[in-house]
Amino acid sequence: MDLKIVSKQILAGDPRAVARGISIFENNLPEAKELMKRIFPYSGSAVVVGITGSPGAGKSTLLDQLLEIFRAQAKKIGLIAVDPSSPFTGGAILGDRIRMMRHSLDDEIFIRSMATRGNLGGLAKATGEAITVLEAAGKEIIFVETVGVGQDEVEIVKLADVVVVVLVPGAGDDIQIFKAGLMEIADIFVLNKADLPETNRTERQLRAMLELGGHGASLPPVVKTIAPDGVGVAELARELHKLVETSLPKTQKTKRKQLLEAMVNDIISQEIIHQIKKRVSSREIEALFEQLVQHQVDPYSLAEKLLQKVMKEGVND
Repeated sequence: MDLKIVSKQILAGDPRAVARGISIFENNLPEAKELMKRIFPYSGSAVVVGITGSPGAGKSTLLDQLLEIFRAQAKKIGLIAVDPSSPFTGGAILGDRIRMMRHSLDDEIFIRSMATRGNLGGLAKATGEAITVLEAAGKEIIFVETVGVGQDEVEIVKLADVVVVVLVPGAGDDIQIFKAGLMEIADIFVLNKADLPETNRTERQLRAMLELGGHGASLPPVVKTIAPDGVGVAELARELHKLVETSLPKTQKTKRKQLLEAMVNDIISQEIIHQIKKRVSSREIEALFEQLVQHQVDPYSLAEKLLQKVMKEGVND
């Protein structure tokens, strides 16, 4: 694989090269280091919008409508849709995503479904790298749709400049908000399926919780939508635009630092594990973990022992 050609094609926005680039990072191929060196200087200019919410909240349908609005404004768009299961073991693209695939015929919209493969936080392991590829390809807005909402799924705040939390009236989401810490990470709340009878009650509860949440005068906006009909989606797009124009210039640098720190930490973790596996045989590792299971050694001591092997011999390819 000629990375010089691939990187040039990515910078030119070629969809096949973009897909190949993301796959290199997703599969942690040896070419990942060199590709990152070539494309990273051209990244960092897009607005990254995280969309999260409980399963069945209608995130994909909402995104389908948002893509249409932003493409009408001639924006170049990327979408990373994170799925909970591996595409190799069934369930690659979730049902509602099929509707969005009509946008894949548009050369200025790139859609990629990525599997979490057991990774915590509702994100695929290479989501940050995929964002870098899309930015280098010239995308101006990158949407990241995450898996559900739970105790760990607030990780999206480390990747996104703006976080949109999608709730469903009367679905117990008010309790979910407190559990997941979403009050702190949401820049915009969306009450989707706003034609349900519990909508007004849920909206009152949400606004009351926001006022108690210590946001001061700048409470996150609450937008009511009925995604399949497009109701309220234009208002959501306006709120996103408003945030980008007013708040983002003050916060984007800090948020980008969080993203890059998360990427570097992940790279360091992967490299340490790689170096340990090179120095310690699988049989020895299995024996060490058997000692751990038998409580003959504690986790800290075992980790220290393995790290010492890397530190003693140094890092090498």
